[in-house]
Amino acid sequence: MIPGAVLGWDMGAALALANALGVNPLIAAELLPEIEAVMVRKLNEEMEGSRDG
Repeated sequence: MIPGAVLGWDMGAALALANALGVNPLIAAELLPEIEAVMVRKLNEEMEGSRDG
């Protein structure tokens, strides 16, 4: 398996998706970085665990 890591999200795409879903852009811009940080951390933990197994 090739080692790798998730570094982050494409925030432009995330904001465009939020806009398409009708989410207030100010709220999306405020919340997305926090959500991204948690998701990146969890995805990297899962990938690391699958390498150890």
